[in-house]
Amino acid sequence: MILKRLNGYVIGEGESFKEIAEKNKYNLRGADLRGANLGGANLRGADLWGAYLRGANLGRANLGRANLVGANLGGANLIGADLSVANLKGANLGRANLGRANLRDADLRGADLSCAKRGKWVLKSTPLIITGLLWDVLIFSEHMEIGCEHHSFNNWSRFTDKQILEMDGRNALEFWNNNKHQLLMYCEMQAEARQ
Repeated sequence: MILKRLNGYVIGEGESFKEIAEKNKYNLRGADLRGANLGGANLRGADLWGAYLRGANLGRANLGRANLVGANLGGANLIGADLSVANLKGANLGRANLGRANLRDADLRGADLSCAKRGKWVLKSTPLIITGLLWDVLIFSEHMEIGCEHHSFNNWSRFTDKQILEMDGRNALEFWNNNKHQLLMYCEMQAEARQ
């Protein structure tokens, strides 16, 4: 039987991490939750500073405004997790799956994103996150995500008006025409910063 330590409690492998974590959500500093199933847990505002969450399932978990400074999230499932306004400074996100995760206003300074995944893309650098537009924009080292559309820089630069219209109608075309040059310039800057 594998035992894990959470705020002084020793928890057996079969026990519910989700319930315990939700009850103690403001006091999870340094908790050893490797491999824990916290899918869908409400950990909004949780203090997970330095927590060991390697390989944990945090899919669809609410981690908005959570303190994850220095946390080890290597290989964690963060698909659909809300990480908005989360503090991830210096966190290890290597090999984590960030597909559909909400990274709006998340602080990723110094975070290790090596080999983390976002959909079919493997991340190679910290993304540039732009908010306040009609759709949030995430610019990675080789691709850009606008709303739910995720494409390589090359594809974005070559899309025709018809292709953009097919994404979300007139709103998409107007957005793209108003922001295309600036966004593609940011893409070039991100690609150069990686070299």
